Amino acid sequence: MTIRVVIADDQPVVRTGFKALIEPAPDLEVVGEAGDGREAVRLARAAQADLVLMDIRMPVLDGLAATRLITGDEDLAGVKVLILTTFEIDEYVFEALRAGASGFLGKGADAEELLQAIRTVSRGDALLSPAATRTLISRFLATPAAPGPLDEAARRGLEVLTDRERQITALVATGLSNDEIAAQLVLSPATVKTHVNRAMAKVGARDRAQLVVFAHRSGLTESP
Repeated sequence: MTIRVVIADDQPVVRTGFKALIEPAPDLEVVGEAGDGREAVRLARAAQADLVLMDIRMPVLDGLAATRLITGDEDLAGVKVLILTTFEIDEYVFEALRAGASGFLGKGADAEELLQAIRTVSRGDALLSPAATRTLISRFLATPAAPGPLDEAARRGLEVLTDRERQITALVATGLSNDEIAAQLVLSPATVKTHVNRAMAKVGARDRAQLVVFAHRSGLTESP
């Protein structure tokens, strides 16, 4: 299956560079280029994109606002957002994850990292670039979000999870892979993946990234 990608960045040279890296891949196709967030949202819908490669700092509508519009639109429920950031650890990344982004990647990533990030985020199997996963999750979970209705809804969402699903969701939120969780709990990776998928379905998480956000907001990651 070909992954349809929209590139959103206000610098034409950056868009051209990413397109040159993506286009040769047989399973990827660039179906649109946007110079601002509003155009990114329009193209995500018009081009039937699977993923938007989204810069944060853009005119007219920034990447965070554009991400919220995409993830909040039921008609675009299948569209993933991969945030581009100048720095591997960027304060904006916290807000991007809360806005519904599925992952992020530093603009300095090489071609293979970029292509792999697009593929893994499209599958919903990954949260962040490997080099930053644990550092960012640690900082994200240490940054308290203001309590509100979303937090209460997330806490209620815990009630639909089994004990095992809650246990595995908490481990996902620490940055562990399915294989690492399987080794820790003495389960098969396939069993762990099944529990992760069921937990995402039950709490309405679009992907693994949003399962981490759910775990944080529900208090599941808090120490007893």
